[in-house]
Amino acid sequence: MLLPAKAEVARHLERYRAWERLLLAAPADHVVRGNFENTGYTLCVLMGKRCAREAADAAEHYLRAASSMARARGSQGRGPSRTAGTCP
Repeated sequence: MLLPAKAEVARHLERYRAWERLLLAAPADHVVRGNFENTGYTLCVLMGKRCAREAADAAEHYLRAASSMARARGSQGRGPSRTAGTCP
């Protein structure tokens, strides 16, 4: 399964959340609503979900999982170093 680039997911999720905040501040603004719906649609396509809220949740989960995997990989290489010719 192909997964989207983390940077793209983060960028689109940030845009979605920004338009969501603007929509909550001005619910009658048709331009804001249109931009919010467009960013939601893009996030749906990116995450393979039918609902923008589900897509945003999936994006957050994907980014959390990706960052925790990166931290785990980074901590694996920080143990005591061994030099050639020494026994464990």
